[in-house]
Amino acid sequence: MKYILLIYGDESGWESMSSEEMEKIYAEHTSYGEALDKAGAMRGGAELKPTSTATTVRFSGGKARTVDGPFAETREQLGGYYVIEVDNLEQAIEWAEKMPGMHEGAVEIRPLGAGA
Repeated sequence: MKYILLIYGDESGWESMSSEEMEKIYAEHTSYGEALDKAGAMRGGAELKPTSTATTVRFSGGKARTVDGPFAETREQLGGYYVIEVDNLEQAIEWAEKMPGMHEGAVEIRPLGAGA
């Protein structure tokens, strides 16, 4: 079954990191992706740009309105994701627990629907 691992954290922490700290986390994600590949579980993933670059289309009364920014203002923001294919939720949790760079924040796991 395919799952998406949604990586949430406080992006202000990322913005205050040194370039060496960022490079270390990128290297950890590269290794993590290679481990997923080796396990045959990697199906995709990406880092997301900061929420300041987001555009949201809101609907009200059947009309669409475009606004700058993320869907909701929260302390933690969606920073990236991996799409994996594993046998069950327990294996998805095991991969989520190995997510690099996670000292704070959360990894949300959702199964993907049909056609994914």
